[in-house]
Amino acid sequence: MSRILIVDDDAGVRELCTLVLGNEGYEVVEAQDAAAGLDLARAQVPDLVLLDWMMPDTDGMDTLVALKKDPATRAIPVVMLTALDGLPQIGLAMHNGADGYVTKPFEVQDLLSLVSRFTAEPASAS
Repeated sequence: MSRILIVDDDAGVRELCTLVLGNEGYEVVEAQDAAAGLDLARAQVPDLVLLDWMMPDTDGMDTLVALKKDPATRAIPVVMLTALDGLPQIGLAMHNGADGYVTKPFEVQDLLSLVSRFTAEPASAS
């Protein structure tokens, strides 16, 4: 079963992603801030990280850079999940190692399609 880490300060976004992905058979782990997200990524080595950009403590871009510099987490695909939708932001995220980019609000099916590109088949698909 693929494990997905959601790092977002918005409880509603975490709850929606957890519900949608959990219903598809993914194991979901949540972090409400960058520090907890980094700790969980290192401890649990998820198959994918969904990472918000705008968070109150450390922003998602700094978190992305930290994930990609750490030998323990650099191979984990990271998809930015953010309200920032400009080409400069998307370019910066990709330049810093993001593997995908989803803008909020998002369509559930679009999120599931993107997640499936980076993970093994979820449990419900078997």
